[in-house]
Amino acid sequence: MSVMGRYSVPIKAFLLICCLAAVTTEAEYVKYRDAKQPMGARVRDLMRRMTLAEKIGQMTQIERSVATPDVMKNYFIGSVLSGGGSVPAPKASPETWVNAVNEIQKAALSTRLGIPMIYGIDAVHGHNNVYNATIFPHNVGLGVTRDPVLLKKIGDATALEVRATGIPYAFAPCIAVCRDPRWGRCYESYSEDHRIVRMLTEIIPGLQGDLPANSRKGVPFVAGKNKVAACAKHFVGDGGTTKGINENNTVIDYNGLLSIHMPAYLDAIRKGVATVMVSYSSWNGKKMHANGDLVTGFLKNKLKFKGFVISDWEGIDRITSPPHANYSYSVQAGVGAGIDMVMVPYKVTEFLDDLTKQVQNNVIPMSRIDDAVKRILRVKFVMGLFDNPLADNSLANQVGSPEHRELAREAVRKSLVLLKNGKSSEKPLIPLPKKAQKILVAGSHADNLGNQCGGWTIAWQGLNGNDLTTGTTIQNAVKSAVHPDTQVVYNENPDANFVKSNNFAYAIVVVGEPPYAETFGDSLNLTIPEPGPSTIRNVCGSVKCVVVVISGRPVVIEPYVSNIDALVAAWLPGTEGQGVADLLFGDYGFTGKLARTWFRSVDQLPMNVGDPHYDPLYPFGFGLTTKGTKESDPTYS
Repeated sequence: MSVMGRYSVPIKAFLLICCLAAVTTEAEYVKYRDAKQPMGARVRDLMRRMTLAEKIGQMTQIERSVATPDVMKNYFIGSVLSGGGSVPAPKASPETWVNAVNEIQKAALSTRLGIPMIYGIDAVHGHNNVYNATIFPHNVGLGVTRDPVLLKKIGDATALEVRATGIPYAFAPCIAVCRDPRWGRCYESYSEDHRIVRMLTEIIPGLQGDLPANSRKGVPFVAGKNKVAACAKHFVGDGGTTKGINENNTVIDYNGLLSIHMPAYLDAIRKGVATVMVSYSSWNGKKMHANGDLVTGFLKNKLKFKGFVISDWEGIDRITSPPHANYSYSVQAGVGAGIDMVMVPYKVTEFLDDLTKQVQNNVIPMSRIDDAVKRILRVKFVMGLFDNPLADNSLANQVGSPEHRELAREAVRKSLVLLKNGKSSEKPLIPLPKKAQKILVAGSHADNLGNQCGGWTIAWQGLNGNDLTTGTTIQNAVKSAVHPDTQVVYNENPDANFVKSNNFAYAIVVVGEPPYAETFGDSLNLTIPEPGPSTIRNVCGSVKCVVVVISGRPVVIEPYVSNIDALVAAWLPGTEGQGVADLLFGDYGFTGKLARTWFRSVDQLPMNVGDPHYDPLYPFGFGLTTKGTKESDPTYS
């Protein structure tokens, strides 16, 4: 027996102990897990440990419904999202959300390197997928306020409600400059004027926290557990497509693109926005998801954006026409253009296999993969996701809190525009008297919370009716506002005889557009659907009336204006209908000024302030004012 043979067992045991000691030491100190280390050192340390599969996993975002523990673990998935209306259970509580997100997170943390996933959701007017959340006015209304302080407060409230459900990432704000109201996403835009859009990027520090004074330009910033990563979208020119056709082609020269559609991105980046989402649309025929000159050359290199660039839902699929016609080309073109994270969201193995092959065959260089992963990890580290990956229920009471609802009510008040007040200016109808014998409330949108909130509310396309979430309809707000002796009669669509025979003191007619989102909202006629016009005719022909228009954009109203005593543009005000009653009855004064041009007829479109053929029904900046009896809001003075 050799000497080696005699000592082999003890030597093996000794080597095993050495190995275990090494592993233990490794477990004791791993640089990327050390919160005291600078962010750059943590990113570098983690990246040098990562395999290609782990890196590509970080670049992959999948839908909640396919994010099983096995998929998360086996493919090292870096991000998960809820699509519009994708919830863990109908009317799910914050606790149910937290548990669902944590289950997915635990699977991500069980991988070799334990890199946390980042969960994203469209919180575009409050935490709008979640039951009982505060639904703020859509951006088209917020643009009217021209109030960056208000927007920052809305960002702060939204961040708390999103975090209350265990989610650290919101796909907001949309900083599109909608140049044509025929676009189905026009309500997601603050204004046709880029200056208002720029001003209202102040929602970003509300969502993410204030950038520290010594921050380097372009470096993302998220201030901890009560804040979320934000997302400036959709880069770039989404609001400028021909005839407002969604996902279509924006035809404009380079200077026009830079002077109208780009400026708000400069502000977003200056404020530390963590992510930027690319637009489905094209610029002069070139798909934005494949536009390396703008995504890499301009956004990353020129503007020094250091966060990550994310695709839209199946965004790379739509590089080809029809979508998904040549997926490997889509992967090459999208990732090659500079997209860091791909919202796949379902066909996970197809994306992973195609991208892996392309890197192995040097079609996409490793440097492009490393750039993407570095950016994704930078955001995850900066927001504290490695140090606090799991959520708890400590913020559950923030969802739909009285303070947030009061803030939304203030936002409603500031977003309404009074377009007409009395058949002659000497005889204004508003403020309406609270004390009257009998008043009529009518119209398809008067007692319909779903219509009042619009698209992107509980479901992607929004919902009709009052069972979707908690809130106050305009009809109920009116009943609460008037004197107890005033009889409020509600009739959704009364005929003229009913109106004439009832001797009403006045009527409030609330009509408008049904809920819609994205392409479903594209409209070439922009009319209020029936029975809206009939209700206006039947009521306003027989009694003094104020018409409140609930819509995501200016609509055809000129044919009815002469018969209407008072006209209010209320946009899509959200769950706090009391804000409308606050102004109608004079507790507060109307202050809002149009942030969009109100056209006479669709034949004039596109028509924006400053155009040579400018001949609107109500011009940009128009809005009548009234005085309120409550001079200041005690909650948010």
